[in-house]
Parts: sequence; structure tokens; C-alpha cells
Amino acid sequence: MLPSFFIAHGAPLLAIENNTYTQFLNTLGSTLPRPKAVVLFSAHWESSTQKVSDVNEYKTIYDFGGFPESLYRIQYPARGDSEIAKEIKELFTMHGIPFEVETNRGLDHGAWVVLRMLYPNADIPVISMSVDPNLKPEEQYKIGQSLSELREKDILIIGSGGTVHNLRALKMVEDDSLVDQWALGFDEWLAIRLKNWDVESLFKYDTLAPTANLAVPPYGNEHFIPIFYAMGAVDNEKTAKLLHRSYRYGNLSHSVWQFG
Repeated sequence: MLPSFFIAHGAPLLAIENNTYTQFLNTLGSTLPRPKAVVLFSAHWESSTQKVSDVNEYKTIYDFGGFPESLYRIQYPARGDSEIAKEIKELFTMHGIPFEVETNRGLDHGAWVVLRMLYPNADIPVISMSVDPNLKPEEQYKIGQSLSELREKDILIIGSGGTVHNLRALKMVEDDSLVDQWALGFDEWLAIRLKNWDVESLFKYDTLAPTANLAVPPYGNEHFIPIFYAMGAVDNEKTAKLLHRSYRYGNLSHSVWQFG
């Protein structure tokens, strides 16, 4: 049975950089059994009702501005899979989770930056999924939980975001070896709770975790919450392992968590 993952997609520049994190992601896909498909919850697709993509071939969305031209030339022409989309719709119906089908939207950079490093040939079918920042963490977890049986069918579930993601706090010109203590403190708190599968505390991270207001700022939790969707998918195992953690720009966390 495949694990699920929470994978930080960093800043868009990650797509053209060569560093310890990109090197890790470039090898991660080859260490896993080849999945039948990838179901990916992206921080850059927010909706008040759960969206399920059912497309033939995805366009590449450049949902950012002011970056080098080479970023806008990247293509990731992944295909969808209608049969797996149908399975997801059936599972949501069975578990009483409202959803809508999206037949046109392409892959945002929260999806293709990660997928391109894991599976550079774009030869694994993808089902893109939205996230809802206004749901309670327990509800986000339940959505992931409803999809857990997909793992038995060699379908890989990924939540793409970032544990520490505060664009207003980034220090773009600083040495990457200098990491803000508040970012480290939040990630250490998170690591302990994840390894203990302490969902009671995790669901209250915004009031219990140190410096949560900086790591997951009040103006946006969309990058943090994909972790709950990924965790829910392995509720029957409840195991977590930190595979990689590094930082850019003083506090932008590049974390990869494996669940299951």
C-alpha cells in the first residue's frame, strides 16, 4: 500500500533551482513504487466546495508574476483519469462529502512544480483537488480519510503546500543557513505532534503551536492545511516520518512528510 505525502512546493523559482531540496525531490519519485495515478490537493486551488478534476490533458497554469521567462516556458502536460475521478466521486458520495467536478482547470504551480520533479515525464495520470481553508482541520482530515482505500489501488495521495509559509516575513537576500528561530520552533512543535499522531493538538495548532501566527499567518492558512488531507488518507495506520526539511529566505519551510 502506498503512503501519502505532504510536500512543500516552495516559491515558484524552485522549479528551476538546483539545491538540496530539489535534489531530494528529483530522486523521491524513483524510490517509490510506480503509482497508478496521483491525487493531489494543492494550496493554490481554493474552493468552498470540494473540487475534483476530470480532464483529459491539463494545461500548465502560471499563477505567479515577475519571475524569469524560463519559468513561463515550462510545460507539464499531465493527463487525467476519468475512471479514478469517478471512484473519487463515489467515495465522496458514500461519505457524505459535497463536491463539484471541474473539467477545464489546468495544473497550478502548487501541483506541477512538485509533480515535475517526482515524475518529470508527465506520464502518471493526475487528479487535481482543491482545498477549503474555511473548513475545520477535522473536516479536511475527514476528506482525506474518505479516500484512504485509493492507496490500496496504488494511487498516491499528496498534499502540496508548506508548513511555514509567510510571504511577508521572507528575507530574500539572506544566507539560507540563517533560519529564524520562530520557524524552527513551529516546525519542531509540529514534528512532535505528527510523530505522535496527536490530532487533538494538531487540530488546534493555531492556538497551541508556538508562533503559529507567524508560521501560518491569519491572512492565509491555505498552504498549511493540505497536511490534514494527506494525514487523513492514512488514518488507519497513523504513522508519520519526516523525510526532508530545509529552509529558504530565512523561514520558508521545505518539508516532506511521509504518512503511512
